[in-house]
Amino acid sequence: MTSRLSWLICCIICFGGSILFAVELDESPARPGEWGYHPGHKKDVAVNPPSFVWRPQKGLTWEIQCASEGHFDVPICHVQDLKWSVFCSDKPLSPGTYTWRYRGKDSQGHRTPWSRIRQFQVASDARLMPMPARAELISRIPSQHPRLFLRPENQAQLRALAKGAMTSEYQDLVKTCERILKNPPDTTEPPLYPKSIQRGSDAWRKIWWGNRTYTSTALNQAAILAFTRLLGGPEAYGHKAKEILMACALWDPKGSTGYRYNDEAGMPYNYYFSRTYSFVNDLLSEKEKKVCRNVMCVRGTEMYQHLCPNHLWKPYSSHSNRAWHFLGEVGIAFLGEIPEAEDWVWFAMNVFYNVYPVWSDDDGGWHEGVSYWSSYQNRFTWWADVMREAMGINAFDKPYYAQAGYYAMYLTPPGKTGAGLGDLNAKKTASHNRGIMSTFAVQAQNPYWQWYVDQLGGVKSEGHYIGFMRGSLPKVMSKLPKDLPSSRLFEGIGQAYLNTQILDAKESVQIVFKSSPFGTQSHGYEANNAFLLWGYGERLLIRSGYRDSYGSDHHKNWMWSTRSVNSITANGQGQKRRDDQARGRITAFQTTPEIDVVSGEAGSAYESPLECFTRSIIFVKPDLMIVYDQLQSPTATSFEYWLHAQDKIKVMDQHHIKVKKGKVSCDINFLYPSQLTFSQTDQYDPNPRERITLREWHLQALTASPEESMEIVALYRIHREGQAVPQKATLDQVSEGYILTAKTLNGQVTALLPRNFSSRLKAGALETQGNIRVEFISKSGKTCLVKLDGINQ
Repeated sequence: MTSRLSWLICCIICFGGSILFAVELDESPARPGEWGYHPGHKKDVAVNPPSFVWRPQKGLTWEIQCASEGHFDVPICHVQDLKWSVFCSDKPLSPGTYTWRYRGKDSQGHRTPWSRIRQFQVASDARLMPMPARAELISRIPSQHPRLFLRPENQAQLRALAKGAMTSEYQDLVKTCERILKNPPDTTEPPLYPKSIQRGSDAWRKIWWGNRTYTSTALNQAAILAFTRLLGGPEAYGHKAKEILMACALWDPKGSTGYRYNDEAGMPYNYYFSRTYSFVNDLLSEKEKKVCRNVMCVRGTEMYQHLCPNHLWKPYSSHSNRAWHFLGEVGIAFLGEIPEAEDWVWFAMNVFYNVYPVWSDDDGGWHEGVSYWSSYQNRFTWWADVMREAMGINAFDKPYYAQAGYYAMYLTPPGKTGAGLGDLNAKKTASHNRGIMSTFAVQAQNPYWQWYVDQLGGVKSEGHYIGFMRGSLPKVMSKLPKDLPSSRLFEGIGQAYLNTQILDAKESVQIVFKSSPFGTQSHGYEANNAFLLWGYGERLLIRSGYRDSYGSDHHKNWMWSTRSVNSITANGQGQKRRDDQARGRITAFQTTPEIDVVSGEAGSAYESPLECFTRSIIFVKPDLMIVYDQLQSPTATSFEYWLHAQDKIKVMDQHHIKVKKGKVSCDINFLYPSQLTFSQTDQYDPNPRERITLREWHLQALTASPEESMEIVALYRIHREGQAVPQKATLDQVSEGYILTAKTLNGQVTALLPRNFSSRLKAGALETQGNIRVEFISKSGKTCLVKLDGINQ
């Protein structure tokens, strides 16, 4: 603050003979929900050139410099008068070390001081993805229609495909169009909410979602008709599309389908209207075009004012993460026809290059879970198609999109039921991903992803005009992923997927572990250091609850609670709910064909923070999971260990606990501490709405007495019914930690589990200081050693 005041009060600049007082520069760190400064100081960048993002300030334009190791007197990049606090260059950088800084200028020409200098590194293997300059980008968009999904010059080629190699797909479009002509959609403007209606009630939801479905049906059918006519279909298709378009153009743009009034109806109105307008443009009179432009000027402006510039710094709003590229479609369709349309396109491209995607790092995961991943990414792939055709931009040049398909492959291998963490995933099957992975495989031309699609039944087309366009892309040959590791860490979302293999879930054991830097926010709300367990196609240890309605009492107070997952509470308290500050982190990860080990830290995520909650999982494939928990609290604390299953858990004593589902079981043995007290119920707290009859079982193990520090060591043995599973295990407790030995189906494992980073442990020739170390000796005499560097640091 002293530094800021000194600049504000004392700093005077001499410029052009005038004395100007400097404007204060707000360099405060990113707060919850904010994107933050990019590139961060001393960070490696995965994309070349990098995206530069900094804190916006109202009333300022921006100047940015990038230089080689601080030589700002000869900057490599120097740009002034930027409208937004983001920038991506149209020229890549040579590999090396760089620094960057920025400053602002107000409307009177008064400048802020330069920002702090941040350093970053460009590696030689960073993916090249320069952002075309504005004029160049806009010039690539066709001046004539159609502009969305196809270009005018490609129309003849598509017509030839419709008559030749893609006749079957074309005939499907014709059949759809004939059905529409026989039963055209209602185009009466949908209703407003009654004044007395309660937001969130069932009656409100019926109108809210009903208007979305109604709007999508009418305008998407118009788009299908118009597109099919472009392929050589009857003129009647185009005229019916025009009729529907013009009827919907009469709806109040700020009424029941207005973006701010009901964005679930407003968004599809805007993109389906824009597509139809572009597909049927040659049939519209100038008067009709003007009506359409006037309508979309209002609707586009409303979206733009809501999104820009806020979304460039606060990009985590769920609905806005669809809206920005829908606005881009509107901008392309009406470029040169609505004066503001160019701004809409440029804004959308700045979002794509600088602040998207938001729920992941470059490694391809998705914090909000598979359901929201597939839903939002499926919509994004429309924009990927539009960018490729209209502007020659390949979305899959981005590191994230080069990895995104592996998220589904590792989390939901073929044959799996249950899609891990995040909203609406409990019973999702691998087949749920067939559509989005079909798209990703062809757009990225990735053979492994195509193999995955083939295992799920082959390519699933989105159908209609989008499916036809994707069918015209080059085919992808599949490749068996036998050369890929069976387990994978998605560090950006703090999730590790430990598999015995990824070819068939019904022949595999899987552990999902979470400790996330995204915290417990949004739709990926589960607590950190939680795990899930599958065995041979069965859900053994689960995330419990049922989202009866978003934000319901049960959803908020059970599913958002640490009690609902396989984790630990302290004095009955869990981690902060739906909070991006309730963060965990995966501190170490190793994978080998025989053993996987992962560790996470989540102590600071708790409502009353713990000094430490380190959970380490050792997976000796395929039958043994060792879970080692280290807990430290500022005061004496009772800890509650939670496990959840679909059926009642059999508890004889703490060494003999059985979870069973179908013909698969998991035997659980709490080796340490002793005198645990168990309780079990099939009731939630609170229960879901009465219409939900689902019940699951919740087992709580309570430690004997309050302690400031606690270690818990538990064994989980996964096996099929009738399979003889070794039970022998010993745990030697010494002052420095624990020495565990256990028999497995394939050999014997020894694990050194130190108490802290200074602890030294030794068992025969095996020794360690501070880090977990595991030795597995197979029955054939082969030895596998894993040392988990970084544990407890």
